[in-house]
Amino acid sequence: MRAHQNGSISTEISDFLLNCFVRSPSWQHWLSLPLSLLFLLAMGANATLLITIRLEASLHEPMYYLLSLLSLLDMVLCLTVIPKVLAIFWFDLRSISFFNCFLQMYIMNCFLAMESCTFMVMAYDRYVAICQPLRYPSIITDQFVAKATIFILARNVLFTVPIPILSVRLHYCRRNVIENCICANMSVSRLSCDDVTINSVYQFAGGWTLLGSDLILIFLSYTLILRAVLRLKAEGAVAKALSTCGSHFILILFFSTILLVFVLTHVAKKKVSPDVPVLLNVLHHVIPAALNPIVYGVRTREIKQGIQRLLKKGW
Repeated sequence: MRAHQNGSISTEISDFLLNCFVRSPSWQHWLSLPLSLLFLLAMGANATLLITIRLEASLHEPMYYLLSLLSLLDMVLCLTVIPKVLAIFWFDLRSISFFNCFLQMYIMNCFLAMESCTFMVMAYDRYVAICQPLRYPSIITDQFVAKATIFILARNVLFTVPIPILSVRLHYCRRNVIENCICANMSVSRLSCDDVTINSVYQFAGGWTLLGSDLILIFLSYTLILRAVLRLKAEGAVAKALSTCGSHFILILFFSTILLVFVLTHVAKKKVSPDVPVLLNVLHHVIPAALNPIVYGVRTREIKQGIQRLLKKGW
């Protein structure tokens, strides 16, 4: 890194420094243990779910393929964020290279959008299962899952590529200390002496276009599902229909609630500590990942039976 006489940093930045919880440094001490436990739980539970679905022939169905995709996305998000955060907490390894910072930024934005899109496809799967059960085998096929996966990858990879590109092109001439635990787009962009209006607008517009459209379609799917369920006359049909959607709805609730709280704290940032959005941003990358496989494992009979059979075989 090359410093000028006026104390500013030139564009030849070799690394950034992640400065977690500037105003609440004690948070690192009490947060490190639960965060590490959540990380181990997320990795272990998702790995168990993936192995179970892979080895159990009875789970080789479209719904479980989508669940496998969700687990893979959760694991990548966790591995991208949490190990670095724990390294900062435990060993004060705050330095992150220029390249790795923008790579982390891209993976976080891309995979978060892919996770949202996966929830949307899963909501459509449940809509067809409840509202058009006779057509379900012909609509939700392995080919449908393949096409949906390609759509999830293509849409979100292309739409999130400009985020790190817009940040990379900026002239970083002030300082290299990021007041965050991760390389969030705006936290990094604020270090630039250039105008970051385009970055802010694209982050806002892109986020609401991708995540907002997914949440609207998810809400529409569950509105139609609820309307169809309330029309069922057979005894126990309503409870059975709602049970098939329960796990998925709980996962969406986890995902959207943390995201909503994160957005609200940013909107009301003058009324809350600046460290609160940082904390929520970190937790958003590990709590849903830890809870998703557990919710499905507990509430889905086929997955529970698959895990039990694998345990009996010595796995």
